[in-house]
Amino acid sequence: MARITSLDELRTRYAAPRERSRLKVLPALDAHCRHFVGLSPLVMMASFGADGRADVTPRGDAPGFVAVEDPHTLLIPDRPGNNRLDTLTNLLANPSLGLLFLVPGVDETLRVNGTAEIHDDDALAARFEVEGRRPATVLRVTVEEAYLHCAKAFMRSHAWDPAHFTARAELPSMGEMLRDQLGLAAAETQAEMLARYRETLY
Repeated sequence: MARITSLDELRTRYAAPRERSRLKVLPALDAHCRHFVGLSPLVMMASFGADGRADVTPRGDAPGFVAVEDPHTLLIPDRPGNNRLDTLTNLLANPSLGLLFLVPGVDETLRVNGTAEIHDDDALAARFEVEGRRPATVLRVTVEEAYLHCAKAFMRSHAWDPAHFTARAELPSMGEMLRDQLGLAAAETQAEMLARYRETLY
């Protein structure tokens, strides 16, 4: 197997992109993009640290949890997580951000690229209050590119087809995996973990 090291070599392995694929990249969120964001309960967020290493993390809540401020701006509340702050730390060093919006049952996705700022003002956080709790910070994303991504990956993977879902029992519980990875004496059960998560969702 030969290693490909140049764009010219790479392009010999693939057909030229269709004209539509080149033209579909928008500089802002049009009505269809805004509608897609409003229906999405889940977005994958890619960021890059000062060392150039990439990181991808999921962000999720009720559909529409990402607010469209205007065609060039998205607002994303930072709900409680593991407090590693990987994404936020990366954004302090490099504001570039890639977003992939998903809508369960829809095979197409929406890709948004831009830059992000971290804000902690109370008025902004209040807009995203749930169950009396506000996010610690809100990301203000400036949109530079937005485009719809084709359905092929989800068609091949059958990601939304219940007939292809993997039974949870196929994997050990999160607690069991962490016990083995960290050498812990005991494992938190799946039920215990889910109960703990529910107390800290917001």
